Amino acid sequence: MLPTITKRGYSPLFLSNFFDNDFDSFAGKRQDVPAVNIREGEKVYSIEMALPGMDRSDVKIEFEKDTLVISSEISEDRKDETDGYSRKEFGSYAFCRSFRVPENVASDKISATFKNGVLEINLPKSEDEKKINRVIKIS
Repeated sequence: MLPTITKRGYSPLFLSNFFDNDFDSFAGKRQDVPAVNIREGEKVYSIEMALPGMDRSDVKIEFEKDTLVISSEISEDRKDETDGYSRKEFGSYAFCRSFRVPENVASDKISATFKNGVLEINLPKSEDEKKINRVIKIS
């Protein structure tokens, strides 16, 4: 049986647990960026991003020059008053991922759909190299 090797970066002892990605954050959610699958087909590039618990209105997609930017910022405030006890909690979650887009993408035909917590962005290939800056609407 071979030993398992885990690569860890060095951090001072007092900070090691604070910056370790193996632990959940204070709000109970992971504080890293969402997972992404990228596929290249004959006529289209596809990007799939897992965003469980989010709505399409929480996500912003922009295309500028040769870069596709996917971002989100969610803030949550909860206040609970029962049996003479008061509790107020707040938290936020944000991410931003950017991707350099190949020159053969038709930027004016980029589309996005959001279904069952999965964002799918289709980047059709084109012979023309027209690059248009725009915000992509999620359907």
